[in-house]
Amino acid sequence: MILPPGVQFHEDNRLVVWRPHGLLDEKAVSDVVALLGRLENEREPFHRFADTTAVDQVDLNYEFVIRVALYRRFAYEHRPPIKSAILATNPTLLHYFQMHALLTRGSSINVHIFQNDRGAVAQWLGVPIGLVAAEPQADSDNQSNTAA
Repeated sequence: MILPPGVQFHEDNRLVVWRPHGLLDEKAVSDVVALLGRLENEREPFHRFADTTAVDQVDLNYEFVIRVALYRRFAYEHRPPIKSAILATNPTLLHYFQMHALLTRGSSINVHIFQNDRGAVAQWLGVPIGLVAAEPQADSDNQSNTAA
């Protein structure tokens, strides 16, 4: 399958990395949510990392964020626990992600928000620091723009 822009699937490390750039809007979020659903049906459980530090414009609203969080909570119900790490510095995004974390609390999706410590992100997810580095590392064995 073709992955949306800014998304990598590191199958060996059971990690999906999303690095949106520029404008973060409903279409970009919806594309990634749809991808997660497809991968969840085809693959073993995997963690997620969203690095939103390159986002400079946000076109989202609370209603959309609530819908997505509740959808994810119920769509992933009764599945093995996974971790979802979010790196965010934009105050608006921080508020949206805090709401997302609150709405998924108690579900199989454990959301944790980080503001600037990539080392803590890697440790929390249990992955090599290179996978959460500011610039994606070119390692053809662990990342690709397609997933079988």
